[in-house]
Amino acid sequence: MAWRDSRRGRGRLLLFVAGVALGIAALVGINSFGDNLARSINEQARELVGADLVLSSNQPFDSTLVPALRRLSPVQAQERAFGSLVQFPRVQGVRLAQVRGITGGFPYYGDWDVQPRAAVAAFRAGCGALVDDVLLSQFGARVGDSVRVGRLSLLIIGKVLHTPGQSGLGSAVAPTVFVPGAQVAATGLVQRGSRVQYRQYFRFAPGTDVAALIKPFETRFDRANIDTDTVASRQQRTGRAFHDLTRYLSLVAFVALLLGCVGVASTVSLYVREKLAAVAVLRCLGASGRQALLIYLIQTAGLGLLGALIGAALGAGVQAVLPRVLGDFLPVAVRVGVSWPAIATGVGAGLGLAVLFALLPLLSIRRVAPLRVLRAAFEADTAAPDPLRGLVLGVLALGILGFAYLQTHEWKLALGFGAGLAAALGALAGLGWALTWAVRRYFPGGWGYVWRQGLANLYRPQNQTLTLIISIGLGTFLLATLYLTQGLLLSRVATADAGKQPNLVLYDIQPEQRAGVEALLTQRGLPIVQRVPIVTMRLSAINRRTVTELKRDTAGGKGIPAWILSREYRVTYRDTLSPSEKLTAGTLPRRGPDGTPYVSVDNSYFERAKLKLGDTLTFNVQGAPLVAIVGGTREVDWSRVQTNFLVLFPKGVLEGAPQFHVILTRTPNTAALGAVQQALVRQFPNVSALDLGLILQTVDDILSKISFVVRFMAGFSIATGLLVLASSVVVSRYQRVRESVLLRTLGASRRQILRITLVEYALLGLLASLAGIMLSVLAAWALAVWVFDSPYTPNLLPLLVLAGGVAGLTAAIGLFNSRDVLTRPPLEVLRAEG
Repeated sequence: MAWRDSRRGRGRLLLFVAGVALGIAALVGINSFGDNLARSINEQARELVGADLVLSSNQPFDSTLVPALRRLSPVQAQERAFGSLVQFPRVQGVRLAQVRGITGGFPYYGDWDVQPRAAVAAFRAGCGALVDDVLLSQFGARVGDSVRVGRLSLLIIGKVLHTPGQSGLGSAVAPTVFVPGAQVAATGLVQRGSRVQYRQYFRFAPGTDVAALIKPFETRFDRANIDTDTVASRQQRTGRAFHDLTRYLSLVAFVALLLGCVGVASTVSLYVREKLAAVAVLRCLGASGRQALLIYLIQTAGLGLLGALIGAALGAGVQAVLPRVLGDFLPVAVRVGVSWPAIATGVGAGLGLAVLFALLPLLSIRRVAPLRVLRAAFEADTAAPDPLRGLVLGVLALGILGFAYLQTHEWKLALGFGAGLAAALGALAGLGWALTWAVRRYFPGGWGYVWRQGLANLYRPQNQTLTLIISIGLGTFLLATLYLTQGLLLSRVATADAGKQPNLVLYDIQPEQRAGVEALLTQRGLPIVQRVPIVTMRLSAINRRTVTELKRDTAGGKGIPAWILSREYRVTYRDTLSPSEKLTAGTLPRRGPDGTPYVSVDNSYFERAKLKLGDTLTFNVQGAPLVAIVGGTREVDWSRVQTNFLVLFPKGVLEGAPQFHVILTRTPNTAALGAVQQALVRQFPNVSALDLGLILQTVDDILSKISFVVRFMAGFSIATGLLVLASSVVVSRYQRVRESVLLRTLGASRRQILRITLVEYALLGLLASLAGIMLSVLAAWALAVWVFDSPYTPNLLPLLVLAGGVAGLTAAIGLFNSRDVLTRPPLEVLRAEG
């Protein structure tokens, strides 16, 4: 009976299949990509590290530890890495780059893609430099040119296209110049106080348990501030990072699926209204309410399964595109393959949700009375609430939360997603209900005929007001929130290029070089906006409890983030606050009666480290212990373009410690920037210059690529919303045709009917998009205040353009699907009515 009855309605319900298919395509595509990425990371874990073990420190390895490290493996490589300005003399190009001086055969695993291939062997023999292709392309340099690093000039013997473990985006942000390790000293850049990263790479025999091998060294490594990186730890860390990305995108895709299911409920609701007379006839012939319900439930379940299978096939295609889009972010080459768990999850979730959403309007079929055959206007049987409705809603809510937990594996995140989704849906539904009530309550009786009819369609039977505001509004909300957040992030960096803000940072200036650098800037007419001494140190204890104890003692270290215990601190000393700081508690930095320094710390750092005023912090300053007392807290405006610090010391404590200076200045144009960089390379080769304008461009590129991916996923939501619109119009076409014929019988022209339809759908699209934009403005404001802590002024013009575009697209689809309204003759409907 379900098959036989569906013959007349299959075409009208196929659009609801498309809505489900789109949501499942997005979901299966993202989950398949995540599975393939995880598998590729596992398969290429050694290539991520380039070795079996990496030891790294910001100071040379302790001489007492070196003999033991040499005995670990006969196959080793050493590296010294630091940031420096590099120059290409032929083209007069200068840029900050990462210089890596390598001795030995690193990388041991993975393909070091260098052109020409023979350049790798020549480099290991100490014959020249290898330079990232990104850096060569920027200045038009080529193999055969020379590159100047400090006092050393080297022949460029090859260009590096890919280094194991480094993504394309990493090369763009920090392009690398590889130099032979034996020639690092000749650059003159590694001096007392220079910031250098020391790394040692090890290769072991296959099957070696690296974790067990280095376990006896853990205490010595902690004491010497040496970090370890193994294949297993890099695999876990990289997999976790990209799992966070894929689970976020999968939740965005899940929203698209939920929108499709909202369309299912709307379409089935309209479909059921048409079938009530047929159900009444079945009841007269002896069918039970349960049988009638199952007939139409089988129909919708069959269509839901069809949509799920089509969506799974489309998702397999989507996941093949994502590695190309995200290629610059990925440290591994993703091998695309069919992920059956992702397909099973997508099909199961899609089918289950489609059936549950369809079941809500189908429940009214159970109570259809045979009396409807005799009384066409009989409504009493379906007006009363169904007791099963609450059960279905409960199962639906549990299903949504269960799936969110399946993606996040954290109940807090799952509940947060559910609460946020409920809030957004509730706000949009409330707006739709308020609109319907307001139009009916305050109907503008004095307006023109076309406007009155178009507005009345917003609350007449078979209206799509609530459904379309929810579906299209939620899609617009995702897109607009993405745009506003991207603009918010860019505005924090863009201040570097506004007004008299500094746009050039000079750092690694040694104390004896400061006067010379300042004189160079003064000669060129550049202002010295700020000069700051910086001392590097590490935290060794909190309240006399060592960092090692805090890491191992879960009770004592619980709640203290790992970065607080293991990071390298860069601090300065002064007795006053800068314009970007405000005292919130305690006192300014000062020295106690016994000479003990009282430091001021950032508010957020104070809270995350679980500190109290009067607590002690013990720092390791280049091997010398220094005990400080937390004397006060500051609120720091981190968006200001100047040096800001987590920990601020008073004067009279750190002046004798190894340190370097930072100077902030502003160049009026690109020519002045290039000239001062050239002068720095000639006179002070160890001084690095950070171009904040280049940082702004890099951040813009990064955000553009990320936003494209999220826009791509949000596009599924918009497309699903438009399919919901199309399916709702198709299913309710008979009602619209009937109304149109009655209007034409009363003298309305086709042009007037066309304009009435246009008013209805344009208003729906405009109100839905404006609702989504209003929510996005609130969401972006919340992010600005509570996450980014920055001022918020949204750019409304692009948002209004988005609202107009969505309204126009909605009106176009509504007109296209309503074309039968203009072509059906009045007599056909009048005969059917008779």
